[in-house]
Amino acid sequence: MHNRLITKTNHLLERAFPEQHLFLRSEDGTRFIRLSPLTQAIGWTGSAAFFAWSIIATAVLLMDSIGSGNLRDQAQRDKQLYELRVQTLSDERDARSSEAIAAQERFNLALSQISVMQSELLASEERRRELETGIGVIQSTLRRTIGERDLAKGSLEDVLAEARENAENALTGATAAADNATLTFMTEELTRTAAERDKVAANAAEAERFAQDMVYEARLREERNDQIFRQLEDAVSISLEPLDKMFAKSGMSVDSILGQIRRGYSGQGGPLTPLILSTSGGAPDPDTERANRILGELDRMNLYRIAAQKMPFGMPVKSGFRFTSGFGKRWGRMHNGTDFAAPIGTPVYAPADGVVVHAGWSSGYGRLIKIQHEFGVETRYAHLSRMTVQKGQRVSRGERIGDIGNSGRSTGPHLHYEVRVGGRPINPMIYIKAARDVF
Repeated sequence: MHNRLITKTNHLLERAFPEQHLFLRSEDGTRFIRLSPLTQAIGWTGSAAFFAWSIIATAVLLMDSIGSGNLRDQAQRDKQLYELRVQTLSDERDARSSEAIAAQERFNLALSQISVMQSELLASEERRRELETGIGVIQSTLRRTIGERDLAKGSLEDVLAEARENAENALTGATAAADNATLTFMTEELTRTAAERDKVAANAAEAERFAQDMVYEARLREERNDQIFRQLEDAVSISLEPLDKMFAKSGMSVDSILGQIRRGYSGQGGPLTPLILSTSGGAPDPDTERANRILGELDRMNLYRIAAQKMPFGMPVKSGFRFTSGFGKRWGRMHNGTDFAAPIGTPVYAPADGVVVHAGWSSGYGRLIKIQHEFGVETRYAHLSRMTVQKGQRVSRGERIGDIGNSGRSTGPHLHYEVRVGGRPINPMIYIKAARDVF
């Protein structure tokens, strides 16, 4: 049955693959090999399959080589793009730092202007009280003098009438002489009274001119104060806007933070003390209320400045680094911080004031430093090669606390940086990005 199937197959393939004889000659003799149609078909099929496999393998290797080249090019482009982004972020940070310095200068200028304005307001209020007192005295004197003039004028008219009547009825020369003497005396008194009246009128005119000059000076002072107020309000608004944005982006309650800072710095006095300039005991005038509003904004700015020193808005690594891994899921596990890749020995700095609560070895973290800050914020610095602080030590913003290393479970030299609020991990980039508008 098997031989019959082979014979039938050879017969079918004979037209395409006629039977061939292969002769092999050697020293012993000549031999030949018969190649049947089936054998030839199998050989051709095998050769074609091998040739097709060679073509496919070559194409696969070629495509893999091209793909590897594209991946390398893409990786190189990604690297260049990342370096460009880091450089851009560094330039933005420098620009924000310059803006912060300018805002601090404007703040100092505003404080000096507030002090000058307080002195001018106090002096103006003192001069106004003196002017009111002087005008009151002049008005009282003028009223008294006018009354005395009218009284003297009435008395003089009565005496003259009496003198004229006595002159007409006089019978002797002695009586006429006495009446003439009386008339002379009254005339002199009238002349003196008229002179005093003219002098009082001149004093009143002078007092009126002085009052008008004081009113004009007060108006000029009000316009100058209004200009100073506008400049201070603009400077305060420009300085507060980036601070408001920075603290709002931190995700924490701004009112709670400022309230806690205010409770810790509750002393009174100095240039930021509210003004009280009411002479009548009533409500302060509009200028005083306006000045108090500006002082309140300056006080808020000062509280922001104190709070910024106590929250981790600073960078733990300042130069020569690149971001390699962010906050979030990584390889199926939660990565609770941000990684800064840099050479071993690169300095690590405290981003805010605080107290070191841990400085030692901690399992996968390697050499680990924990710093407790205000408002329930804690920062962690892992995989260090060296630690320059000890547990219980108080550190300040920008103080060097250690060096980048490769200790613990680490694939290369880097700093693993964490921020925790109330024990819960928070993305450190929230604080770093929020601070770009100020520092």
